[in-house]
Amino acid sequence: MKILLAEDDPQTSEFIRKGLMQAGHSVEAVDNGRDALSYCLYNECDVVVLDRMMPGMDGLTVVTAMRSVGRKMPVLFLTARSAVDDRVEGLTAGADDYLVKPFQFSELEARIIALGRRPVTAAESTKLVVHDLELDLMSRVAERAGQPIALQAKEFAILEVLMRNPGRIQTRTMLLEKVWDFNFDPQTSVVETHISRLRSKIDKPFSTSLIRNVRSAGYTISAPV
Repeated sequence: MKILLAEDDPQTSEFIRKGLMQAGHSVEAVDNGRDALSYCLYNECDVVVLDRMMPGMDGLTVVTAMRSVGRKMPVLFLTARSAVDDRVEGLTAGADDYLVKPFQFSELEARIIALGRRPVTAAESTKLVVHDLELDLMSRVAERAGQPIALQAKEFAILEVLMRNPGRIQTRTMLLEKVWDFNFDPQTSVVETHISRLRSKIDKPFSTSLIRNVRSAGYTISAPV
């Protein structure tokens, strides 16, 4: 199997890498979360072995980002944190298995092989489409009717939320939670401001509008009837 190993401790990484290679597996090793995420976004592998606590970006953030763009490869968390709440948090974020350090190599390999045997579900498309609007989650490019649309990071994030839920209302609170993680005062008009800017780019230059403001409810996106 082809395995990505993301572990920042050199001794642990080398121990695992050598063991897996001796067992006949192909191993790509990185030592930080950002490199792990970059690899997972642009490459394929059978299993990801991911240390939970890494510099640059922790394992929870890596697996959450992977799942948000439809990357389905199985993930095994390695961690020294053995509390039930920690395991639940890791599995809820999108990991498939959780192994607490210290561990026996034989158990690690058995878990990796078990994950590699699981049937692979069809990968989600990395493109979201509503009518003539396309959002490429990999290249971070938006186009409508073939015309590229320049979006700021938050505008892209809002549009992604809407396009993942076409026809379903996203309330102001839901957008604050998904895009800003409640880091803003709930009384702020930040959502309305960004939606207005987004509509000026997505809808105003075209003959039909896709983003709708549902009075006293929230926002939605859908193809014209």
